[in-house]
Amino acid sequence: MVILAVAIILCVLLGAFILIPRKSVKSLPNADLPNKVHSNANNSKAYKIYSKAEVSFHNKKTDCWIIIKEKVYDVTSYVEEHPGGDAILAHAGDDSTEGFYGPQHATRVFDMIDDFYIGDLEQ
Repeated sequence: MVILAVAIILCVLLGAFILIPRKSVKSLPNADLPNKVHSNANNSKAYKIYSKAEVSFHNKKTDCWIIIKEKVYDVTSYVEEHPGGDAILAHAGDDSTEGFYGPQHATRVFDMIDDFYIGDLEQ
């Protein structure tokens, strides 16, 4: 009976994850902190370089940035929709690479994350 209940819950969460529309709201970077702007020849859009210290300021439910493989993502608009609840906040303002590539994520997240990309982590 418990296994059936867990299976139903997982199916509902997976279904919700697939059916929830994607939104992307890009936050403006802190005016206090300097940003380097770069442009990629393959991508006409400019992107910024953020320091780990700057990303660390964005560590709340209402202002959530994460780092995945040296890239910075503003996932603030997705926090409320995240099927795993507040698990997304476990590494808010920090490196989330390990959790992002965990077994709990469907392959769809690998395409979705690009919508939240705002720049690269300073080396």
